Amino acid sequence: MSAQRIDELLAARARSHPDRCFLRFAAGERTFAQADTDATALARGLAATGVAPGALVAALLPNCPEAALLPFAATRLGAVYAPINTAFRGPGLAHALNLTGAECLVLDETLAEAVAGVAGELEHLRRVIVRGDAGALAARLPGLELLPWPAPGDGAPLPPRTGGDGLALLLFTSGTTGRSKACMISHRFAVRQAELMVEHLELRREDVLYCPFPLFHLDALVLTVMPALVLGTTAAIGARFSVSGFWPEVRAFGATVFDFMGATLTLLHKQAPGPDDGDNPTRLAWGVPVPEWAPEFERRFGVVLVELYGSTDAGIPIYQPLHEPRVPGSCGRPIAAYDVRLVDPQGDEVAVDAVGEIAVRPREPGLINDGYFGMPAETAAARRDGWLLTGDLASRDAAGNVFFTGRRKEAIRRRGENISAFEVEEVVLTHPAVLDAAAYGVPSELTEEEVMVAVVVRPGHALDIPDLIAHCAARMARHMIPRYVDVLDVLPLTPTEKVEKYRLAERGVTPGTWDRAAV
Repeated sequence: MSAQRIDELLAARARSHPDRCFLRFAAGERTFAQADTDATALARGLAATGVAPGALVAALLPNCPEAALLPFAATRLGAVYAPINTAFRGPGLAHALNLTGAECLVLDETLAEAVAGVAGELEHLRRVIVRGDAGALAARLPGLELLPWPAPGDGAPLPPRTGGDGLALLLFTSGTTGRSKACMISHRFAVRQAELMVEHLELRREDVLYCPFPLFHLDALVLTVMPALVLGTTAAIGARFSVSGFWPEVRAFGATVFDFMGATLTLLHKQAPGPDDGDNPTRLAWGVPVPEWAPEFERRFGVVLVELYGSTDAGIPIYQPLHEPRVPGSCGRPIAAYDVRLVDPQGDEVAVDAVGEIAVRPREPGLINDGYFGMPAETAAARRDGWLLTGDLASRDAAGNVFFTGRRKEAIRRRGENISAFEVEEVVLTHPAVLDAAAYGVPSELTEEEVMVAVVVRPGHALDIPDLIAHCAARMARHMIPRYVDVLDVLPLTPTEKVEKYRLAERGVTPGTWDRAAV
């Protein structure tokens, strides 16, 4: 078990694997030695612009080499790195920046308008280090000191690091059901999660680990860059997830392992089959959820799909055993590093096959987040007697296999029944004309809620809504059948392809909504 700081581990890999490629972007590559040198130069530049040991450095950056290097540069100073979701706008962005208390923001010039829109609401921000043309932003960001991208410095030693070996990162939750929280991520969390991933997915030194999701997210930064660092291999980071560009980029990067989340597998699977589908270098893909048609996807693309369960809050406590037959619908079994229970609202463990909230307790230090930064009440509410309450619902069979059933906050309450939005979506997505779908509750005139789904129609298909309802009726309990259906061009998504259901719920029933009760 390792307790190394992430910046120290980079220095160690620069000594042990100096010429091996560490970071691969479309714009170019960096070896471990180059990345280590660049991180030190960037740390000197940050120090020269006023970032002191113990400070917090916020960032609004797209996927780029600098976004991968900044965590190491900041922690090399003894500072804490807080990448902000680049999709945040308005109150959400102001909340995130104010919550961190950061006086310094590293900003890509393409995202300046977002900051300009909330500049008058920012309580702590004083300096902005610009990736791009700082001079061009002066008129748009009045009142803030704009600094050019740091020069490498003169080779002078870094200031003494006063920060401990504890907090390394603030990573924001996705905010799909409400205001995002900033998870406090320790050095140990980042390194140990990577080590556990290497162990349980049997990642190899010759692997190229590919992630098309943002570097402000756990998947890219902690579960792709960090395992590559632990292994001494390559992390290949795409600019963004693109259905049409996914497999070409996989081939260009030579990726052997990739991750998926949300609807990404569905979107790839529903593309028209091509003669070169199996002509790709991948051998393994990990993520959630693994759909019932996984064997077909595996045959078509020549890749093994592995399901797991995790979050920014809890790390990855559950993995599908790699060398056992897949249990349909299961996200795996708890690994030895964690205790996992399914509990009722009173905190008592539920019976086998009953649904309860997933609660996790690490068996070694640092495997869950250290709390929510600046939110003591939320931190306390998520913990009970040493257990982290995840807000996720699941059941477990007699063999210990865990079956995810949805978010506690996404449960739909109708006529006294709790309905899993996840289970409704599972059925809707099997309709041949549906590309993507989200289920959620809307107020009912009979109190509680009605089931509503928003769907995106598959290109080249026409959706007959009564046929969709008949499809659902044949495959789900009567009380789960959607009353309302909205057909949208796209679903509102976070940059990590998770549906922002609160936006759909706020939109609610419109004059264009199909209503089963009116038919």
